[in-house]
Amino acid sequence: METLIYDYIVVGSGIAGLTAARVLSDYGRTCVLTKSILKEGATHYAQGGIAVAMQPDDSPQFHLNDTLLAGDGLCNEYAVRILVEEGPKWVRELIELGAQFDKVGDHFHFTQEAAHHKRRILHAGDATGREIEKTLGNTILREDKVQFFPQTSLTQLLINEGHCVGCIAQHKGKPVRFIGKAVVLSTGGCGQIFSHNTNPPVATGDGIALAYQAGCAVQDMEFTQFHPTTLYLGDPHPASLFLISEAVRGEGAILRNCHGDRFMTDYHAEAELAPRDVVARAIFDQMNKTQTPHVYLDLEKVKQNPTERFPTIYKRCKEANIDITRDFIPVAPAAHYFMGGIQTDTWGLTTIPALYAIGEVACLGLHGANRLASNSLLDGLVFGHRAARHASEHQTHLAVPPRPLLASFEQGLADSERARVLASKQSIRELMWAHVGILRHQEGLLCAQKGLKELEWLTHSHSENETLLEVKNMWQVATLMTEFALTRTESRGSHLRSDFPIRDDLYWKRHLSKTKESTDGL
Repeated sequence: METLIYDYIVVGSGIAGLTAARVLSDYGRTCVLTKSILKEGATHYAQGGIAVAMQPDDSPQFHLNDTLLAGDGLCNEYAVRILVEEGPKWVRELIELGAQFDKVGDHFHFTQEAAHHKRRILHAGDATGREIEKTLGNTILREDKVQFFPQTSLTQLLINEGHCVGCIAQHKGKPVRFIGKAVVLSTGGCGQIFSHNTNPPVATGDGIALAYQAGCAVQDMEFTQFHPTTLYLGDPHPASLFLISEAVRGEGAILRNCHGDRFMTDYHAEAELAPRDVVARAIFDQMNKTQTPHVYLDLEKVKQNPTERFPTIYKRCKEANIDITRDFIPVAPAAHYFMGGIQTDTWGLTTIPALYAIGEVACLGLHGANRLASNSLLDGLVFGHRAARHASEHQTHLAVPPRPLLASFEQGLADSERARVLASKQSIRELMWAHVGILRHQEGLLCAQKGLKELEWLTHSHSENETLLEVKNMWQVATLMTEFALTRTESRGSHLRSDFPIRDDLYWKRHLSKTKESTDGL
C-alpha cells in the first residue's frame, strides 16, 4: 500500500483536531485525516456556546466549582483547573483570529445555561461551533501548512515496540499507511450507537474502539450524557436528531408536560437550569407518567426575539410547521455526549507513547459523571493546545514502522452480507437505547450484553470494507459501555441504575478503566 510520511498525524477535524493541527504545523509537516468532509463533526453542530469565565463578576474558581458540582463527585479537579484557567487565553486568541461572537453594543453577550451560576456562555447566535470551526479552518488554510485528507477513515493504529508510529486509513476507498512522530486522535464521540442521538453520522466511536484494540486503556465508559431537549417529530427516528440548545432554557424557556403543566420545579430547586442528567431524567419520567413520547418547551418567557437569538432553531422548527414565537416545541431526550473514552493524562497522552487523544474521544476525568453545559468546546480548545505542545516537545524522532502489511483483504461486501451488517448496526442502536439508555438496571444490561454477544460474528470478518469496519467499532464501544455500566452498581451523574438508586461514595467514588490485555474484566 502507499506510504506517506509526516511529522504529525491528526485524525479528526473538529475544534480539538484543528487546534492541535494549527499548533503542530509550526513544528513539522502535519496532516489531518477526516472521515467525511472537513466540517462534518460534532463541532459544526454545536449550538449553545463556549463556557469561559471572562465576565467581571465571574472567575475561573466559580467556573471550576460549577464544573465539579455537575460532575457529581467524579471530576479530576486538577484537569478542571487547567480547563478554566487556560481557557480564557485561548478564547481570546480565537477572537483575535476573527471569531465573531455575539455582542450587545461593544461588549460580548454571555448567556446562561443549566448548572452555571454565572452568565458565562459566549456564543455566535445558535451556531457557535460552526463559527469556531470556520475561524480555525480559514486560519489554517491561509497559513497553508497543513495537508487535509477528507473522506479518509481510520482503520488501524500502527504500534511498534510499544510506540505508536502511525496509522492505516482508507483514503477514498484505498488503504494508505501514514507514518509520523506522533498520532493525535480527535475523532469525537460515539452517539450513533444509540438509536436516539444528536450526533452526526460519523460519530461511531472509531477512535475509542481502535485505540482499545491497539492496547490503550479506556476509562469511564459507563457515562453517556443524554441531552434533555431534541426536536421530536415522531418515529421512526432519523440517524441524528435536531438539538434544541440548552441556551433556550438559559434565556427563560420552560418545560411543560402534555397537559401544559410546568414540572421541573417538582424535580430540582433550579428547575429548568438543573444539571442535564436531572432534566433528562425528569422529562423521561414525565413521558412515562403521561404515556407520551415527548414534552414541550415553551419560549414565551424568552425576553430576546427568539428568531434573532436562535435563527438555526427557528428555521428548523419552521420547516416542521412549528413557529417558536407562538408554538410549543415538542422535545425528548437523546444521547448527546460521551464522558468516557481513551484514558489520557492532562497533556492528552494515552497509555501508548506517541499516541494522543483530545476532545470527546479522550477521557482524563475532566467532566466526571456529567459534563457541564458548553464545556465541550473549551475542552477541545484547551487540550488541543496542550497535546500539540507536548507532542512538539517530546515526539521528535520518527520511530521504525512495522513491516508493511502483505495480506490483501476483500474490500467489497456481497449484497446479503451488507444487509446483515446494516441489520446488525440497527440492532446495536436499538439494544443500547432500550437497555443502556437513560434508566438502567441489571436485567436490561444483561439483555443488552446477550444481544451484543450474538453479534460478535462481526469481529471475525477480515474484510476491509468501511461499512463493516464502522459497525465493528460500534459493537466494540457498545460492548465496553455495557460492561462498565453493569460493573458500577450505584447511581451517579448520567449513570442511573434503578436497582442501585443511591450514590455510593464509599466504594464508587473512583474511575473504572480497562485495557484489552485485562483478562479478569473490570
